[in-house]
Amino acid sequence: MKQIDQEIGAATSPQVLRRVNARRVLEHAWRTGAFTASDAMAATGLTRSTVIGVCDELLRQGWLEELQDARAVGAYTKGRPARRYALRERAAVVVGVDAGYDHVSAAVADLRGTILGTHGAVIPAPGPEHIERLADAEQRRTLARAAVAGALQDANADGSEVLAITVAVPAPADRDGASPAEDWFWSLTNPGYADLFEASAELVTVENDANLAAIAERSVAAGGGRDVDSFIALIVGEGLGAGLMLDGRLVRGRRGGAGELRFLDRVEGVGSADGVALLARRWAVEAIRAGLPSDSALGLLDPLDLDEGAVGDAALAGDPAAIDIIDRLAARLARICLLLGDLLDVDRVVVSGAAAASLPMVITRAAAILDESGDPTAPELRRSELGDRCVTLGAIEHALGQVRERALDLTPTVRGAA
Repeated sequence: MKQIDQEIGAATSPQVLRRVNARRVLEHAWRTGAFTASDAMAATGLTRSTVIGVCDELLRQGWLEELQDARAVGAYTKGRPARRYALRERAAVVVGVDAGYDHVSAAVADLRGTILGTHGAVIPAPGPEHIERLADAEQRRTLARAAVAGALQDANADGSEVLAITVAVPAPADRDGASPAEDWFWSLTNPGYADLFEASAELVTVENDANLAAIAERSVAAGGGRDVDSFIALIVGEGLGAGLMLDGRLVRGRRGGAGELRFLDRVEGVGSADGVALLARRWAVEAIRAGLPSDSALGLLDPLDLDEGAVGDAALAGDPAAIDIIDRLAARLARICLLLGDLLDVDRVVVSGAAAASLPMVITRAAAILDESGDPTAPELRRSELGDRCVTLGAIEHALGQVRERALDLTPTVRGAA
């Protein structure tokens, strides 16, 4: 609303004022369900004639639909029945894409953020040679395109309905959707998604996955950052990435890399920005190849085909080598949280990513270490309640925000019109 108030102050013509008024009413529609002109007047401070005129225009544009009047639904008994309006939820759809290192998934949502359809696929790991990485980059583009098409089909939606697409990548991304070229991993995981989807929607954004996780934790009902002003959304799967929500504002940095944690390479006791899932597998393979007792649950695993969840299961079964890995991972995560707490003075770190689901005991033990540290800057540590949907939900929220901000410059579809 602050931006709308600024536009009112700058209004110099009836046309500009009508646009500002339309934004006020449309924002009210987005925040509420069915409403009457009186409801909109109370929320916006506009006159009845202005509200009715704006609603008629938004009906013509396709953003609103007119419902049964108040008398028809038993909410009005005397006089002329009030007209009732609502946001036309299927005026358009938005798409959120989680294009991770080892997966790609897409979700289609209506203008209320209700998920209508999903589709996903596993991405084979890239080979070590440069030419294989290039081939894998093209494969990622193909899989991302297929994921969006599959999600639209699952939602019974047409590509013409899409107004906004937000793609999440495990790499920093600037405002044009490009990642810095100096790191081959960033080029691999963001192989030109902005160009790929340029013709698929009016609004296309490529954003860092941890930044979108932070948006989800801040805005979604079960998000872990709704009740604090400053928190970090920490993704701990194959790598580590942080979305920084400081004083209620997402901090991106000049190239979108404010939450990149490559400086951990130089931190004693941490040594890299490798993720919990990756290290669990690596340390398990090292322990197996070094030799374990014949009754070791960890030793029975195939080092060529184990996942981090199996390491956690072995620890729960009491395997000493697996428990040691969990303890090492927890101590490392706690050290990282203490460092981030010292640097950024945040209230909380919310952990998501593969390890949040497959190795929850690492987070629980790391949280206990922080509680026992006595460090006044130690943030609270908790596991995300959003699960593996966190990044996708953040992408949906971001895409919806783009539509809401620019709605009057966009054209919704006629499908589902009243």
